[in-house]
Amino acid sequence: MLLEGIFPAITTPFYPDGRLYLRKLEHNIERYSRTPVAGCAVLGSTGEAVMLSDDESREVLRVARASAAPEKVLLAGVARESLLETLRLADYATEQQYDALLVRTPHYYGPAMRALELLTYYRAVADRAGLPVILYSIPKFTHLEIPVEVVAELAHHPNIVGIKESSGSLDRLAALLAATRSAPRRSVTVTPVFQAVTGRMLLAELEPPANFVSAEALGAVAVAPPPPRLKAVRKKEVGFQVLTGSANNLLPAFESGVAGAILAFAAPAPQACQEIYTAWKENDPIVAAEKQRRIAEPSRLVANQYGIPGLKYACDLNGYYGGNPRIPLLPLAADQKAEIASIMADVRN
Repeated sequence: MLLEGIFPAITTPFYPDGRLYLRKLEHNIERYSRTPVAGCAVLGSTGEAVMLSDDESREVLRVARASAAPEKVLLAGVARESLLETLRLADYATEQQYDALLVRTPHYYGPAMRALELLTYYRAVADRAGLPVILYSIPKFTHLEIPVEVVAELAHHPNIVGIKESSGSLDRLAALLAATRSAPRRSVTVTPVFQAVTGRMLLAELEPPANFVSAEALGAVAVAPPPPRLKAVRKKEVGFQVLTGSANNLLPAFESGVAGAILAFAAPAPQACQEIYTAWKENDPIVAAEKQRRIAEPSRLVANQYGIPGLKYACDLNGYYGGNPRIPLLPLAADQKAEIASIMADVRN
């Protein structure tokens, strides 16, 4: 699976009483589908995945998949503290035709999560999973970082295709890129303009269009088969794909060689993040640097300082439903909302 571009780490909407607000999830996903981002990461840290029951997690995965445009790459956060429960949720994401699994490090027994334990866990997930696996290291929350040498070894597994690195450290990104450069290259299916081809796009090829009338329905009249909707595909060779989880240094990360970015700040500001990637791809360093400066302070305040409550309020400002987080997280106070509204005034989508 090609993991190039920007992937908003989407929020999970709740009613004021804490129940899932699935209609608002549909609204958000449909709106992301109309933006130029590569896809969405569902049930990551920004999605308050640790706050949801297993049944709720399945509901979120189901509704997000049903609402997304087929050309958008969908990443499913499926991590649980045990291998067995992670695989159960991974199986459901496979049934829902997600494109890859985002697997956060098991961390509750942190001192016991040494190299051997992490290697065993991730290899077992990748051996059994029906979808490609993306490692997910977010030490800010887990207080556990996957050692570079462990990532380098896992990069040689045929079903482990990348890592989301959320430390925010450019030095660590550089170390991961260097350590995984020798990983085997894979052939992935892409469109004629070298964008990812999702499983849902291929599935649509096998289904007749809505206005197609079969020969049987027309009696003995012979009709030509409908033309394929996916006109052509290509193959592209990719290595182990490193993705950043930090919007603060997004441009330097792309310049260092990362493939893509899974960003909390892209939840309220997908277009602003996409513009950095587009300018970099078009080899326009002046515009790219200006776009990076534009989001530097907003992303620091909204995502880093205020976290989930700040991101959800910023979503409300930009036409995506944010609402309140689940307790024990609390909504922002009035002065905090005013601060975010002021700094997000130039970052609208």
